[in-house]
Amino acid sequence: MSGALRGHLAMLIFSGLIAGSFALGSLAAGHIAPSALTAARFLIATALVGAAALATNGVTRRDFAAPWRYLLMGGLLGFYFVMMFEGLKTASPVSTSAVFTLAPLISGLAGYVLLRQITTKRMALALSVGALGALWVIFDADLKAFLAFRVGRGEMIYFWGVVAHAIYTPVVRRLNRGESAVVFSFGTLLAATVIVSVFGAGDIARTDWAGLPWIVWITLIYVAVFATAMTFVLLQYASLRLPSAKVMAYTYLTPTWVICWEAALHHGLPGGLILVGIGLTIVALGMLLKSEPLKRTL
Repeated sequence: MSGALRGHLAMLIFSGLIAGSFALGSLAAGHIAPSALTAARFLIATALVGAAALATNGVTRRDFAAPWRYLLMGGLLGFYFVMMFEGLKTASPVSTSAVFTLAPLISGLAGYVLLRQITTKRMALALSVGALGALWVIFDADLKAFLAFRVGRGEMIYFWGVVAHAIYTPVVRRLNRGESAVVFSFGTLLAATVIVSVFGAGDIARTDWAGLPWIVWITLIYVAVFATAMTFVLLQYASLRLPSAKVMAYTYLTPTWVICWEAALHHGLPGGLILVGIGLTIVALGMLLKSEPLKRTL
């Protein structure tokens, strides 16, 4: 399997794991401050990824050359997750995942600015097909629901987090100096933990950790282990092997995964027409799997 195909597989797993954050996060968002939850998840994830880094290739002083790189990446990711849980206080998991599908377009623009990556016509078509499929899923195959769409406060808050997340992807490729995905993720998570803990110190101190309901602890463990530690490594791995637009294209699968999570949590199943949208996202991903040279400008 080529490096590009391994990058695609990493993002397929990434999209499924990240969707759980929306479903579980909406259940926990009202019980804990976003900055406190984010700081805790980063602390646990940093310990896990740090242990993995030490157990594999180890961590050297050279890996932490120019530490401002990690502060920049950690700040972007910390901001994204805080905005995500803040938005989930008032927005539904499906509507927030709809906002998440804007990431490929923003990431493609950032990829051009930072890396001079140009989206080909075929890739643009694939992104458009994926967007159409995602919208079909998001609005439950209901044209009236789409036409009546209103952007709420939670969605707008989360949108700015999505902007940070989309910029993060090309930044990883631009700032990496040969560090492995695990080590690079460790440095980013460590920086994110420090940044969020400093800015959220008040919320962390006011949180009654012993009195939190069980759903918060379940969400915390899931987002720390699966939706942070694992997805950080997967995203770093894919970002070093795929163009930014292709990496973020997998966000089009997120609404479908969210619906699966909602069904697993007994929140109901969508109608059969939703399968049309799922099919379109699969077609889009199939188009993206076809290899082609990445064009650059001088």
